[in-house]
Amino acid sequence: MLLAMLEPSSEIVAQRVFNPLYIYLDIVFLVFFCGLLIFNKKYLTLLFALAGGVLYMIVDYGIFHLLLGTRSIEGGDMFWVLLWMSMSYGITNFAWIWLWMSKDKRLFEWSLLICIWWVSAPLIAAAFGANLDPIKIQRTTGAYHGYMAIIMFTTYAAAIVYNLFQKNKKKHFPLLWLLIIGVLVQFAWEFSLLIGGIRSAEIVDMSQKIMTLIVNSLLETNLGAVSTFCVFVLITQRVTEDLKKRKKVSFTERIMEVNAMKVRETALPQEVAEIKTEEN
Repeated sequence: MLLAMLEPSSEIVAQRVFNPLYIYLDIVFLVFFCGLLIFNKKYLTLLFALAGGVLYMIVDYGIFHLLLGTRSIEGGDMFWVLLWMSMSYGITNFAWIWLWMSKDKRLFEWSLLICIWWVSAPLIAAAFGANLDPIKIQRTTGAYHGYMAIIMFTTYAAAIVYNLFQKNKKKHFPLLWLLIIGVLVQFAWEFSLLIGGIRSAEIVDMSQKIMTLIVNSLLETNLGAVSTFCVFVLITQRVTEDLKKRKKVSFTERIMEVNAMKVRETALPQEVAEIKTEEN
């Protein structure tokens, strides 16, 4: 039975069914979330998150809908629903990824806030917006998952080859850390949508629901994990989280700095050492 549930199919349907209240609640949360980032001077995280929302809109509306025609919608306007979806997942997804890569000192609190909202939002909307007409939006993925797999393999293979030839282990790409981030972020979101009754709500076949959860979790965010880390390194080797210029280091030196940091430490390694020296 388990093998039958995991047997690949030609098409994986990513479907969401929700009522309009879910959109309005989520917009309020996004404003609140961005406000928290600003209050905590997470300016670089916020800019990266907003860029992620724009990127998702370009991909989802421009490529998936206009170019490939894999999107369909009932009960709503394609452009505006996709704009909200792109900004919603783009902001929370990219902000969370950035916080993980920077090993933020409040990583647990930020992670809990995002995950709790992903679980709570559909349940609240279902309880108080049950009388509203639902919106159903879906896309088929068989047409492009192969291309996404090529990107994922190519980027990870390049990082693996680099690590094999880089003798200084302190300058290695943190591949296990990137793999955890790439899988965890997507899985948390997919799982929250599934248990919230939004993902695959009208799909009866449980094997298809599980296949969508597994494939999307392994692929859709993970394909950009290495590339995103490279962007992270290139940006943070020049500026700090509060957009102040820092002493520029090389690409590999910045990787070494990141590897030397522990979760919940946002200061640069030399700054951490200075703080510990003063405390002693």
